[in-house]
Amino acid sequence: MVNLFTITLFISMIMFFMYLMLFYMNYSFEKQSAFECGFEPLSEMRTPFSLRFFILVILFLIFDIEISLLFPIISISTLMMSLFMKISLLIFLTILLIGLFHEWNEGAIDWMSMF
Repeated sequence: MVNLFTITLFISMIMFFMYLMLFYMNYSFEKQSAFECGFEPLSEMRTPFSLRFFILVILFLIFDIEISLLFPIISISTLMMSLFMKISLLIFLTILLIGLFHEWNEGAIDWMSMF
């Protein structure tokens, strides 16, 4: 009777040899080079970086964290919705909305004028 270890070892060896076959069949310079966020890895290091793109990325991270903070609040609200919870949620959303309107007014999220 074949034990679980030999089956696992056999499947692992098959997957490893399949990886080697596919790796050497698709060999090209672009696939082997490092990917550095759209920049050439060996290009000039002091090229100017778009500050507006950086601000847009920071805004995305802020609103991404905001979504991760809203999910627990929504799940807790199904259990109990006290006055303190309602006020906290209202203040949190108001601060985010004011920040969004400020960035919109400054033109930081205007995609067409960025490029």
